[in-house]
Amino acid sequence: MDNNDELTISKLAPLIRRRKVSPVELTNFLLKRIDRMQPFINAYITVTSEIAISQAKQAEKEITKGKYRGVLHGIPISVKDLFHTRGIRTTAGSQILKKYFPKENAAAVDRLLESGCILLGKTNLHEFAY
Repeated sequence: MDNNDELTISKLAPLIRRRKVSPVELTNFLLKRIDRMQPFINAYITVTSEIAISQAKQAEKEITKGKYRGVLHGIPISVKDLFHTRGIRTTAGSQILKKYFPKENAAAVDRLLESGCILLGKTNLHEFAY
């Protein structure tokens, strides 16, 4: 996983399905990269490390048991901080919402999670996506 050119869904999905790449190892690799780069690029408003690791372990367990959900299963993703995520701070890039924790996910987030994606965190944006 040293070559960033290889970190595409189209290349990773078949490797994850065939258990050549571990969702847990991939998630840990990406979380370390986020931690290393965040001070320089400020890409994330919220990093969901514990959630991501838990989801990665669940995905790996399901895939190992042959319960593969599809091409997004075990793929780490991020969503803009504009999307509601149940129990995870959602600010829309605004100080006004700095303590807002939605009670439900946006429909798009539900679909991504149902497909087996792993949520790394919420990415930065201009206030209210202006």
